Amino acid sequence: MSEQALNVEAAVDGQKIGRFNFVLLFWSFLAMFADGFEISALGLAAPHIVREWGVQAGAMGPMMSASLFGILIGAPLFGFIGDRFGRRAAIIWSCAIFGAFTLGVVAAENVDQITWLRFVTGIGMGGLLPNTIALNSEMAPKRARARMVILMFMGITVGGVIPGLAAAWIVPEHGWKALFWIGGALPLLTAAGLVLFLPESVKYLALRQGRRKELVRTLRRMRPDLAITEATEIAAPHIRVEEKGLTGPIFSGRLAAITLLLWCAFSTTLMANYFLNSWMPLLFEAKGLDTEAAALVTSMYHVGAVLGGLTMSFLLDRWGFLAVTGMLAAAAPAMLLVGLPDASPILLGLLVALAGFCVLGGQFGDNAAAGLIYPTAYRAKGVGLAFGAGRIGSIFGPMVGAALIGAHAPLSTLLGVVAATLAAGALSTLLLAWLSAKRFGSLRLDETEKS
Repeated sequence: MSEQALNVEAAVDGQKIGRFNFVLLFWSFLAMFADGFEISALGLAAPHIVREWGVQAGAMGPMMSASLFGILIGAPLFGFIGDRFGRRAAIIWSCAIFGAFTLGVVAAENVDQITWLRFVTGIGMGGLLPNTIALNSEMAPKRARARMVILMFMGITVGGVIPGLAAAWIVPEHGWKALFWIGGALPLLTAAGLVLFLPESVKYLALRQGRRKELVRTLRRMRPDLAITEATEIAAPHIRVEEKGLTGPIFSGRLAAITLLLWCAFSTTLMANYFLNSWMPLLFEAKGLDTEAAALVTSMYHVGAVLGGLTMSFLLDRWGFLAVTGMLAAAAPAMLLVGLPDASPILLGLLVALAGFCVLGGQFGDNAAAGLIYPTAYRAKGVGLAFGAGRIGSIFGPMVGAALIGAHAPLSTLLGVVAATLAAGALSTLLLAWLSAKRFGSLRLDETEKS
């Protein structure tokens, strides 16, 4: 590359992983950590709300699903915002929104108030997801792209472990609202840090003529080994887009079937995940565990997910959607094992960790893959719509759980529903692997379609 002609894609792919990447990964991970804490907090607060406010568990379905309705709106909305105004602005505002309204739960006096607060919280949470994926996909070199996206997204899983520990050790002394003091403060503090340290995507900036100074400044930080000056000619990413309204590009050519199957994979996996996140503490209490033990066993789901995410970060680069198929196919029997009768808390914790390894390992693969298959011009839009479609499944997860629990269905039936959902997700990703191989020329995923 000469001083007079700098290709943005080549600059990104040619960088050595160093301080710039780790700073981006740290702040993205922290935003995801705050998101993960908030996702798990209400499920762990639910048993305390049932006892303190005298609410029937089966009547809490709308409250448990409210944030998911918000995410259904927030993910595509902020996906469009991210593609129009930048990933950085969308991420910062998303953190601020869900932090402020999570804090509002502290002042809530009934389930209806929490339901509305959670709805707006979900709008902010939904905006965070597609834009962090888009930003990290666009700033990582191709050789490490899937790995960096998955490592960033594992912040959700690590954050999901902490509420279980807080429920076991902080809630008994300070009450269940302590979860929301922490859950609201984290994203607000993170938003302040993002304002100071989060860079904008250079691929995005290269498509915006009025933001050249920011582009040059960010490229200098990312590639200190290159002599980049104000006079350097910078070539934007080559993008072939067939515009057909708001959603047209993601339904163009061979992307159409891939997009629909991706939505199916998101919906089924998120339905299973949110079913489990919402109801595991109550289900384990029904098996005879006390509140603290149920919270700790639930946290093992996220411990297993960390290992599943790490494993997926190595498999996805090589095997693409086929790696996701393997995880989800293994998740179905893993869910049935959680229902083993008379399992000790230790054995139950290990089985729950196995379920988390498979379910969330597969979901991590879906998330990262979505960020790899769409070009820069509409990446946040494509990922946001996938998350929005996925939230249809995640909304039904807690509501189906509430209906089955209200009908006193046995645990084997509950887990069988989850297993069947995961099997459908495995079939979707198997078809995705076949279609992606035709589009990209191999199982490896890329934003550039092969002719």
